[in-house]
Amino acid sequence: MSLASARGEAALPAGDPSSQPSQVVLSARGLRREFGGFVAVNNVDIDVEHARVHALIGPNGAGKTTVFNLLTKFLQPTSGSIRLLDQDITRSDPAKVARMGLVRSFQISAVFPHLSVLDNVRVALQRQNGLATQFWLPLRALDRLNERALQLLEAVGLQEARHRAAADLSYGRKRVLEIATTLALEPKVLLLDEPMAGMGHEDVHTVSAIIREVARERAVLMVEHNLKVVAELCDRVTVLQRGEILTSGDYRTVSGDERVRTAYMGTEDD
Repeated sequence: MSLASARGEAALPAGDPSSQPSQVVLSARGLRREFGGFVAVNNVDIDVEHARVHALIGPNGAGKTTVFNLLTKFLQPTSGSIRLLDQDITRSDPAKVARMGLVRSFQISAVFPHLSVLDNVRVALQRQNGLATQFWLPLRALDRLNERALQLLEAVGLQEARHRAAADLSYGRKRVLEIATTLALEPKVLLLDEPMAGMGHEDVHTVSAIIREVARERAVLMVEHNLKVVAELCDRVTVLQRGEILTSGDYRTVSGDERVRTAYMGTEDD
């Protein structure tokens, strides 16, 4: 699909970024990562703002996943700097940045298939409530988490499925459950890696609405290939090509850039 056709199909415009003052909560400057002699990411600058949805897009091999891995500290940068909530995390480890409120989902759904939907969320809530390492406590000790777990399930529309095994959910519902478990960690910045991948139209609509609501109270950075979703949902878009930023701006600006049409999304004749 071309950028122009995605824009034409968009029914719900992204929120007006000028309606609220911006606050950068996650930023990178001069980010570079080398693997041997290969430069996977080079001179990447990015600012992710509170209460905004920011898309990171580009063709396969553009470096999107590497940028995610650098920001979440699964990889250390060769050079450059990263700041989270105005603290330098360039050399921090993943556990530390997760405790600071940077939480990531992955392309593949990561839920406990044989646990119930409710128990999946209760597991995620244990760390936030100081129960993660207290294995000697009886199972009923987790009952204190039920109220918050049910609130999260209601927020994502899964309350009716709370007693079902996660394995019995559709793929789209599993991704929704994964969002609920990440929200249980009380993220300040949420990184979503292709949240719409493999979903049908109805699930895409549902998850888009959830992300829009989630972004009212936190920053969201997402890698996404569905251009219709990007057009409708994202306040800002950064385009990567061969590990470098091609352009960045709102969707209208990015979609009007001829370099983006040519290098990534194609032209009207494609």
